[in-house]
Amino acid sequence: MTTEKKQEIINRLFAEQCSCIICNNHEIRLFHERGVKDIYRLLKEEPDFLNGSFIADKVIGKAAAALMILGGVKEVFAGVISRPALSLFQSHGIEPEIQHRFLSQRREEHHAGFWLRQEQCKRQD
Repeated sequence: MTTEKKQEIINRLFAEQCSCIICNNHEIRLFHERGVKDIYRLLKEEPDFLNGSFIADKVIGKAAAALMILGGVKEVFAGVISRPALSLFQSHGIEPEIQHRFLSQRREEHHAGFWLRQEQCKRQD
């Protein structure tokens, strides 16, 4: 895929208020669901569409990154990405193009605190 085509897709991502755009072999699809719903559905119902595709997504966390890797995504653009998602992509040879490097430190600490509280609740049982 050309750099110009990628930039066109990235521009559409923000202009059309969608959550994710996936392009594979000249077919472009826009998605609007929150979280990983669209990618999970594609992975289950149309895995060939993800394989070798370019994905432009506004926010990518570790779960979305894992599903993209399982689907065989070739190239990724992220408006915002978490550190764990970036590490996961890099460990699988994918270097995403990133608009804003990471979720805010405050947000990551909030998520870390949530997981810590969840683990503490499990231990008390």
